[in-house]
Amino acid sequence: MGANNGKHSESEGKGSSSVSSDVSSSTDHTPTKPPKNAATSEDSDLSMRTLSTPSPALILAPQTILSHHGNHSSSSVSGETVALVHPSPGHHPLAPVDLLPDNTLLQMFSHLSTNQLCRCARVCRRWYNLAWDPRLWSTVRLGGELVHADRALRVLTHRLCQDTPNVCLTLETVVVSGCRRLTDRGLHTVALCCPELRHLEVAGCYNVSNEAVFEVVSRCPNLEHLDVSGCTKVTCISLAQDSPMTPLSPQHCQQIAIRYLDMTDCFSLEDEGVRTIASHCPRLTHLYLRRCQRLTDEALRQLALHCPAIRELSLSDCRLVSDFGLREVARLEGRLRYLSVAHCCRITDVGVRYVARYCPRLRYLNARGCEGLTDHGLGHLARSCPKLRSLDVGKCPLVSDLGLEQLARSCPGLRRLSLRACESVSGRGLRVLATHCPELQLLNVQECEVPAEALRVVRRHCRRCVIEHTIPAFY
Repeated sequence: MGANNGKHSESEGKGSSSVSSDVSSSTDHTPTKPPKNAATSEDSDLSMRTLSTPSPALILAPQTILSHHGNHSSSSVSGETVALVHPSPGHHPLAPVDLLPDNTLLQMFSHLSTNQLCRCARVCRRWYNLAWDPRLWSTVRLGGELVHADRALRVLTHRLCQDTPNVCLTLETVVVSGCRRLTDRGLHTVALCCPELRHLEVAGCYNVSNEAVFEVVSRCPNLEHLDVSGCTKVTCISLAQDSPMTPLSPQHCQQIAIRYLDMTDCFSLEDEGVRTIASHCPRLTHLYLRRCQRLTDEALRQLALHCPAIRELSLSDCRLVSDFGLREVARLEGRLRYLSVAHCCRITDVGVRYVARYCPRLRYLNARGCEGLTDHGLGHLARSCPKLRSLDVGKCPLVSDLGLEQLARSCPGLRRLSLRACESVSGRGLRVLATHCPELQLLNVQECEVPAEALRVVRRHCRRCVIEHTIPAFY
């Protein structure tokens, strides 16, 4: 009987401990250390559970040594002990949760995070089998600066590949944003094992480079959503490992299925990199290039030439972009819905007029800090884009009541408006706005010299409107 119990403990220990413990310890943020002699001095407490708290030593230890003593097994790593205790059948009554059918438990497990699922897999054999059901693993989410993301991804993909050797056909979404320890090795593992990947977020993982991105886009043909914001080493997205400066040959001009691409804060991105991206990703619909300050109007020319389906484009803080760049953006015509050129100080009425004339379906425009924008440009925008829903012209000192009145009369469906620090706006413009835009939901007039009575008029006509202000007399 002792030998049989030892074999049972060994078979379950190898399954639930080695995989789930590795993942839990790789993703736990707060280290816990079990007391010494855990396998003997605390048997009475441990008998009420099947597995103790995971040891942080598993994060760094390359191997796990298992030892068995009758009905108890222990995992000793680097001087620390993790006890595995299997209660004898019949000694304890079933808990209410044990009476639930598998389908109910699976439904409950489907709402858990990646780390919580790994913890559940360590409770008992039944929960282990349910927690690793492939239907629960379409998404993996890891987070935290201390997470050993490379190891966690390696352990997870290894376990998920057991039923389909070498590939994980169920995993479609991987989110490891903020895992600063993630390197190219971790993404290489994902690229090799997850051919059905569709969604990848590695925001803030500054150790990721072009090589890792190349591996992912070349091995995951269904990838549609890619967020590499803050990955300062990434300078292009392509199916060629060549430098962005290398001319593209016909065989390199293969298409990538990516539709959503966020390269915010990729400070090394230049015009040549955007040219490569545009050539390989013609299906792009959402592109965010905030604070990519090396980009010029040439990058926008390449986007308009190769990516005609773009609906949302953010160029905030791209200070080299000018009116000529907006002329290229205007070639996107009726497809463009969202445009941000905040703090692009070279933008004036001329560029806004191009966009207004050729993009009549524009819904959102952020022109905050474009000091060259005046009432004239705002009037063109209002007349040409009557379906405008959100507008930010904060810190545009040349915008006054005249432009605001034209906007209010031409865009009755306006819902969000920021006039922050628009020194020339007064109560007259706000009263017209209140009368003609009853659907207004947000109005920002901070740092504006407007009377409190004008804000009361806005509140009376736009009952759902939240007013952000710096006027003590208005409450």
